[in-house]
Amino acid sequence: MFTKAFILKKIGQAFLHLLFWFGVLFFYTFFFGVNSANYNDTLVFSLFLMPITIATTYVSTYKLIPDYLITKRYKRFTFYTICTLIISLYLLMVSIYFSLIYISNFEYADMNPATSNIIFISTAVYLVVVVVSAFKLLKLNLKQASKTKALETKILNTQLKLKEQELNYLKMQIHPHFLFNTLNTMYGFALKKADETPEMILKLSNLLDYLLYQSEKPFVLLSEEIAHIKDYIALEKMRFNATLDVKINVSKTSETISIPPMLLIPFIENSFKHGSIQKGVLTIDIQLDASLEQVYFRIKNSNSESTSTQHGIGLENIKKRLELLYPNTHELLIVDNAGAFEVELQLNTTGNA
Repeated sequence: MFTKAFILKKIGQAFLHLLFWFGVLFFYTFFFGVNSANYNDTLVFSLFLMPITIATTYVSTYKLIPDYLITKRYKRFTFYTICTLIISLYLLMVSIYFSLIYISNFEYADMNPATSNIIFISTAVYLVVVVVSAFKLLKLNLKQASKTKALETKILNTQLKLKEQELNYLKMQIHPHFLFNTLNTMYGFALKKADETPEMILKLSNLLDYLLYQSEKPFVLLSEEIAHIKDYIALEKMRFNATLDVKINVSKTSETISIPPMLLIPFIENSFKHGSIQKGVLTIDIQLDASLEQVYFRIKNSNSESTSTQHGIGLENIKKRLELLYPNTHELLIVDNAGAFEVELQLNTTGNA
């Protein structure tokens, strides 16, 4: 069903076409009337040329260009263009006979020189056809460019959504794993009815808040991640007591440095889960150097030969997250020896701070 807006649009287009062709008629009348004293005869001749010009122009702009040139069907475009050219030239020759017979009454000497010269007539007609065709071609190219840009934008948005979904999926895998470990530690303290249980609950509450709410943000301050790393270490110290030796050295040049949430904590968790007690102590050494341009993180834990493989789901998820969040702007080195397990991570944080 035709809407009012559609009808008004078509009426507007028809009006513009009529206005343009009146302009062409005006152009023909003065173009062919340069050496003529009788503009009425020139007007009649111009009116005869108008159907030829209109037909040739519309065939070019609504058939040849959109159906064959734009679609790169060049052979058919060439063939049909030649056919159109031959037919239009024939009709232009007819216009000369029209000028001779009906305007000059078979008196060749009385003919306007402009209306008896096929080159002059062809130049005027094909000038209009070429100008309109060039405008049509430009319009189609701009429309195609707009469609291409819209398609690229759609593809980019789809890729971003897929990236977000994959990141959320990875987070969903990390969350239960992290939550299970912390709740398991708290359960052990509750069974022992330890005095440290209230403090542990408070720290666990902070960790859960960070886990469930802050981790939904794309970036958090590095200081927040460090604070929760320390809370996590404090919880583990309560569990390990004297069998744990953790050294943490943090150096920051700015308080505005930011990283994705839960990016470093899984490395800490991995060390506690897979690290081995050697000579009665689980040793973990953590170093963090951060600036607005770069973050360097290293963690090393004691390891035994029987537990030399520490590539669990946590590390695999972190690798995938790093590839998504820092493509070609991070370096992750994992050294798995019989006596120690070490992870080094270097991030280019330019633009994230």
